[in-house]
Parts: sequence; structure tokens; C-alpha cells
Amino acid sequence: MGFVTYEQEGYVGIVTINRPKALNALNTEVLKDLETVLDSIDINETRAVIITGAGEKSFVAGADIGAMSKMTKEEGAAFGKFGNDIFLKLESLPIPTIAAVNGFALGGGNELAMSCDIRICSENAVFGQPEVGLGITPGFGGTQRLERLVGTGKAKEMIYSASNIKAAEAYRVGLVNAVYPLEELMPAAKKLANKIASNAPIAVRNCKRAITQGYMSDMPHAAEVEEKWFGECFETEDQREGMAAFLEKRKVEGFKNK
Repeated sequence: MGFVTYEQEGYVGIVTINRPKALNALNTEVLKDLETVLDSIDINETRAVIITGAGEKSFVAGADIGAMSKMTKEEGAAFGKFGNDIFLKLESLPIPTIAAVNGFALGGGNELAMSCDIRICSENAVFGQPEVGLGITPGFGGTQRLERLVGTGKAKEMIYSASNIKAAEAYRVGLVNAVYPLEELMPAAKKLANKIASNAPIAVRNCKRAITQGYMSDMPHAAEVEEKWFGECFETEDQREGMAAFLEKRKVEGFKNK
């Protein structure tokens, strides 16, 4: 794809938003390329995905303001739905996703990162939803996911004031899991992705389903969701091997995704 590249390293897929001259800003073409890449990921051969941005300054600096400035009300709504649909597709990808945020993650960039399961960032990362300063609201999930991640008060503060936060503050409020020097970011992301990939893939995927489906439910229903996906792990080859290895005090010979 022209604006989004994909590399496979063993069981780990690496998606890179590749528009560095525009700080990897999102426009229709970038979003289309991202959707095509997401659709092409083979979950039988890929056990974790890393999403990052090209260059050392920006993860994704936002949506393309030049393109949005000329949109009608109908075009704006359609653009919001287009981006939301793709980010929902990313969020519901059956395998775990890690955002390796290597710089600016503003507007659509923060929304892209929040659509991933886990976020880690470099020390130069900056996060924010600056949309109200442009006369619009966040349109790719920012008003919804930010509140779920950092709490209502902090999300409202950031969105209403269009205030950015740096890496240390993003870690403090729970927007990211860890902060690394820039040169250590991708090695750390790959290490985490490979650690995830080393575990039983069916079990990991079922954990993601249980968390996602139960998160916004009341506890009794969430428990039922967990019971379902817990039960689905039994009688798999990986469950048998994992438990046999434990009982025999040996390492797993290798999970087969079966």
C-alpha cells in the first residue's frame, strides 16, 4: 500500500503509517490503505500486531485539515463514519494490537492509538484531541474511548480545552502502559508482541473477546461471557499441551494454534 506498509516478523505483524512528510496525517487514501492492510492480516499466521508511524517525529499527527476544511456537513459525517468503521475494525481485530507511539498522536492519531489494545510510547510522544480549536468535535472515537481509558474528568478536560499531554502525563493517567527512549520503543514493542505470540493463540484471542464483550456489561453478564470463552479453550491441542507441560514440569514445546 502507498501510505501504509506491512511487514511480517515471525508471528508478529508490523503496520506502519507511512506519510512522514505530512507527519503521517490521516486522509481518505491513508484510511483506505489501512483498511486494506487490516483485511489482509492472516490471524492463523499472525498472533500480535504493532502499529506505528514512519519517522521519528510523529505517530499520526491527526487527520488532514486541508482535506477536511472543504467538506460539507454531509461529507464531514461520511468521513467520520468512514474513519470510525475502520478504527472499529482495528479494535475488533481478533488478535492483540500494540500502538508504538513514536511522537505526535493528535486527533485521529490519538484515536488510532486508543483503538489498539495496548499503547506504549517514546519520551517525545504528545497526545491530544485538538478538534474544538478547529471548530469540530473528535470524530473517530475520541469522545468515547478517551473517557473509558483516562476517566470522565480528564477526558473532558483534554477535549474541552484542546490541551495536549506529554508522555509522562499520558503514563500517569493510564493512556499508555509504558514510556521508552525513542530508540528503545520498537524493540520494546517487538519484545512485548513476541511475548504475547509465545502464548496459546486461541486462549489469547478468547481473552480479547471476553474483555471486549464484557467490558461495558454488568458483572453477571460479563461473567457469562468469560465462562463461554473459558470453556471454548478446552479440548484444544494447545490446552492439552499447556497443561501437560505444567504437570510434567517442562516448557511448552510450541503452541500450534489448534
